[in-house]
Amino acid sequence: MSTSCIQTTCRGDVQRWSRTLIPTSKQAPGDAEAPSHILLARGGFIRRVAAGVYDYLPLAWRTLRKIEGIVRDELNAAGASELLLPAVAPMDLLELTGRADEYGDLLFSFTDRHNRDVYLGPTHEEVITDLARGTINSYKQLPLNLYQIQTKFRDEFRPRAGLLRCREFIMKDAYSFHMDVDGPGGLGEGYDAMYSAYENIFTRCGLDFSIVEAEAGPIGGSASHEFMVNCESGEDTILTCPATGYAANVEKCEIGERAAPSKGWFGGGPSGNLDKVHTPECPGIEEVCKFLKVKPRHMLKTVVFEVEEFAKIETKFVAGDGKISLRVSREQQVEEMLNGPDSGLYPHFRWVVAVVRGDHEVNEGKVRDLIGHNVVLAESKCAEAAGFSIGYVSPRAPVKTDHCFLLVDRDAAVGFDDNSGKPMFWVTGGDEQDYHVKHFNWGRDLGSDAATESADASGFVRVGDVRNAEAGDPSPRDAGATLEAHRGIEVGHIFKLGDKYSRAMDFAIMDEKQERRPVVMGCYGIGVSRTLAACVEMSHDENGIVWPMALAPYHVIITVMKADDANAIGVADNLAGELADAGFDVLIDDRDERAGVKFKDADLIGVPIRLTIGDRALAEDSVEFKLRADPGKGELVKMSGVVAACQKAAG
Repeated sequence: MSTSCIQTTCRGDVQRWSRTLIPTSKQAPGDAEAPSHILLARGGFIRRVAAGVYDYLPLAWRTLRKIEGIVRDELNAAGASELLLPAVAPMDLLELTGRADEYGDLLFSFTDRHNRDVYLGPTHEEVITDLARGTINSYKQLPLNLYQIQTKFRDEFRPRAGLLRCREFIMKDAYSFHMDVDGPGGLGEGYDAMYSAYENIFTRCGLDFSIVEAEAGPIGGSASHEFMVNCESGEDTILTCPATGYAANVEKCEIGERAAPSKGWFGGGPSGNLDKVHTPECPGIEEVCKFLKVKPRHMLKTVVFEVEEFAKIETKFVAGDGKISLRVSREQQVEEMLNGPDSGLYPHFRWVVAVVRGDHEVNEGKVRDLIGHNVVLAESKCAEAAGFSIGYVSPRAPVKTDHCFLLVDRDAAVGFDDNSGKPMFWVTGGDEQDYHVKHFNWGRDLGSDAATESADASGFVRVGDVRNAEAGDPSPRDAGATLEAHRGIEVGHIFKLGDKYSRAMDFAIMDEKQERRPVVMGCYGIGVSRTLAACVEMSHDENGIVWPMALAPYHVIITVMKADDANAIGVADNLAGELADAGFDVLIDDRDERAGVKFKDADLIGVPIRLTIGDRALAEDSVEFKLRADPGKGELVKMSGVVAACQKAAG
């Protein structure tokens, strides 16, 4: 183990169990399901205060400080500077970038005594950009990377899994500023430096992790990577190519080339006459399949999106005859954008209907990329006003809806089954509440314009990759390989923001040619408290936590069999002092408890090395030495060799 785990240049800590707070328990909280939640609660690391809000007790705090120390080491080495930004910020900043609406109910927001709207920071892009635009005025001050470690707030509707999905959590967020994207001092160079720093951080933490391509999400930007702790209990799916090492999350993962059907997109005759069926209270795929006794792969799932530029429009008021304000409705503004004199500045369509097979999921990022515009899931009220029967929409709906674009996934855009040699049997919505149709056929029911092999059939239809990738799909990097699925927990995420925030907040400075240009930015986050929980998810057994040495709250626990034996306590104190001098953090279990209780608690809290002082060992001037990760029994080690044995175990 490197000195990143045991700081031989610094003296370790020594603490007695009886003088700290470690409230272990045999029972987990009733709401605990994830292994990390169960074990951190039982081990006395955390205590629930409210839904998604926890006390960090001494053991947890020690581990959190160790994670923070590793983060600071690596970020400082990468040239970043630490600061601290306020947790409370004015809502005006979020409104400049439009993220007040994007975060919506996730924001903890309130009005202060002066009637000003403020919020508790979920991240700090706007706050740091505001700081930078007020202090940076020359390209000579760039590049610059600033970071903080701070409590963040997100009002999760259903916080769960203990520290994995909280309403209040500890996060490291860093922000870099550059004049250019490429070249020396550019965003690319800064991004690569942070990528390497993150690799070092999670390696030093002792985590088994993967680096995957990812969607930017509400943060925005052109490129991003997630750092995922590998564990089967993880809530995120990672798809990998075993031949090339390509890895991405499901939101980002590409799918390799697939051959077009033998009769072309939409080709082939119908499987039967269009049959309209009453399907009461069956808006979802699962309910319809059960009701009609069909498999999900024979359903066509349709999802209605609205182009973001139109979805953001709100009703406004303008001056009337000098006294009366005129109400300009959202629909009036949309109509003006689509058909007015400036309509060329906007997409010619407002709605996007994406169609995938019933056993697949629509990928919003791929929808965006195919049409070249950001989209949001359509609000039911607005979509229904436009003629969509939400829950029962069919691929025919765009034919009769103005300003609507239809995207069809490759696996859904077939009318003929090459495997069976028969027409495809499709079931889809009936465009009417409580109705579906059987024997849908693309060529017959969508119209003659769509019955073509062209990927852009009629100006409103396009075939492409619209769905999430999944295990078994062809790899996008190797024609002979297929994707494999793994589970993981996101603990870090880095983004190339570009000029999204600097443009929105008018942060531009003079370059070396004395031309004013928006500053280019990067953003880099690590969930510190989440990393603690993810480590437990990754490393535990039926007896409790198994900490890697670097993150363990204590490296060594000295279990004194007889707490009232002054000689044994004295030996423990002397041994702890020697270990502390060698850089180990030591916990002395001096409680007046049975040996079995002490051993179980030592396993539960996961200290890597256990030294037991009892009569038999003392008689031989020894201690019983046992590694937490070793399922076997301990062995006797002479007192004179204990420090060396611990150093060897630490690597």
